[in-house]
Amino acid sequence: MACDLCNLLAAPGAALIWGDDRVSVVAVDEAEYPGFTRVVWSGHVKEMTDLPVADRVRVMDVVWAVESAQREVMAPEKINLASFGNMTPHVHWHVIPRYRDDAHFPNPTWAVAQRASPPEALASRRALLPALHAAIVEKVKAL
Repeated sequence: MACDLCNLLAAPGAALIWGDDRVSVVAVDEAEYPGFTRVVWSGHVKEMTDLPVADRVRVMDVVWAVESAQREVMAPEKINLASFGNMTPHVHWHVIPRYRDDAHFPNPTWAVAQRASPPEALASRRALLPALHAAIVEKVKAL
């Protein structure tokens, strides 16, 4: 069975920010949500509780590092963390910076849009992506 996350990580030019043999951090190309990031476990594991405790801790330490970098660099109103895997049963976390003026706020990003995001705000947030990616690498390497 093909795995979207494995295919993404293996693709030439994948948006890999950082990775090791167990976990990867990937930039998500979501125009309305600059800074949207996924933390992906390397092996095919369906649920967090299928991982040994040390591996669960590793995944979540990386999630916390990404959240911390987003807060410092992007200065969002809120960070959304989600682990679904309904379509791709492969442990991964979505780490999404949210703003009062984003298209869906205060609702989830998969809900009906409330408004159009201001183009100037999106451009400003996109300009922060190199600094965000550098901060993520710095924080994860410090773990």
